[in-house]
Amino acid sequence: MATNVVMPKLSPTMEEGQLARWLKKEGDKVSMGEPLAEIDTDKATMEMQALSNGVLRKILINEGESAPLGQPIAIIGEPDEDISALLNSGQAKAAPAAEPESAPEPAQAKEPEQPEPAAAEPVTPPPAEAKSQPAQPSRDGGRQLISPIAARMAAEAGLNLSSLQGSGPGGRIVKRDIEAAMTEKPAGKMAASPLAALRRPAEKGAVYGPSAYRDEPVSEMRRTIAKRLVTSLGPVPHFFLTSEIDMERAKDLRSAINELNPELKLSVNDVIIKVAAAALIAHPQVNASFQDNTVRHYEHADIGVAVATDNGLITPVVRSADLKSLEEIASEVRELAGRARARKLKPEEYTGASFSISNLGMFGIDEFTAVINPPEGAILAVGAMAPKAVVRDGAVAVRQTMRVTMSCDHRVIDGAIGAQFLQTFKQIMENPLYLFLGS
Repeated sequence: MATNVVMPKLSPTMEEGQLARWLKKEGDKVSMGEPLAEIDTDKATMEMQALSNGVLRKILINEGESAPLGQPIAIIGEPDEDISALLNSGQAKAAPAAEPESAPEPAQAKEPEQPEPAAAEPVTPPPAEAKSQPAQPSRDGGRQLISPIAARMAAEAGLNLSSLQGSGPGGRIVKRDIEAAMTEKPAGKMAASPLAALRRPAEKGAVYGPSAYRDEPVSEMRRTIAKRLVTSLGPVPHFFLTSEIDMERAKDLRSAINELNPELKLSVNDVIIKVAAAALIAHPQVNASFQDNTVRHYEHADIGVAVATDNGLITPVVRSADLKSLEEIASEVRELAGRARARKLKPEEYTGASFSISNLGMFGIDEFTAVINPPEGAILAVGAMAPKAVVRDGAVAVRQTMRVTMSCDHRVIDGAIGAQFLQTFKQIMENPLYLFLGS
């Protein structure tokens, strides 16, 4: 008997899913429990399994399109079975005709299409990436028509979209067009420097109209980030505390540990996580979250570590960081971050933190404020470690310093409590041997 395949709930906070990739095509045989498609949830890309045996008779939504939980997205039935009742009953809404793409992407291509902001974006990279063919890009009222998969492939390959002619419906650039362009691209050609645009001469006498642009579907992760930010910065009463920390001893500790164990590759952020965990245990009022009618206090420090991905930030959680060694934290963070970027985290690995850390120091950011991730009570924003002239014992000296800013939920943390936590954090960071006392 033919049955609908509906959009499943694959994470606790999922409200709708985006079809990243069909693993079967219409006419393929499927078995119960066999992977049928890859779904982008709000945090990860997860496989959806078939719940019945038969043949994939009809695909109802295309790759890159979204559907709410419970909406039919495909039909499975017997090869010769009449499925018109399901198609016409209103239970299943057929998607627009699929563009004539080539076969599904290889199994290793697990990452979702890279999202773009809703604002208009230029589509003409520096001329160093321009292709020689005279073809004109497909346009629709100034828009360049391109499928999400093709857009991601082009971005990864550094292709100039303005030089491509789409072969899809209405001149849409599809996957096979990118594959053909990649075959023609000279081997070993490097992506142009961002500064190349500054050297691009304007065409003499040219008259330029509004810039062409392209739209890509917003990923479920980016859509969820937008929703959560709206429900965080407004309703949550934030206040901010900033402190400057002498990092000389922490830097020396990191260097000494890496010298003893070069394979560990301990980072400053790993030390920050461990120190934050120790400070949270010392100040349990900060290791807490607001729960409508109660304030929940946690026995251990479950620290969310912000990781940048192509789709936005995700915070894999280091559970009970207060009980783990620096070596254990370093290994776990590296492993979690790798799977976060590959969108392979399980829901329980990125939810339920009691405190979060966001570090933008590697981008040269000296200081910033971060938005609290509800229902957590605080988040620590970490800036760059850099040499600075400071006064020590009445003399000017050059020291490695770092600025941190803690965003606090005033419903959970009072100003004095937050200041005491930050004072303890600073004390341990400046004297990290405290971490080894009693061990």
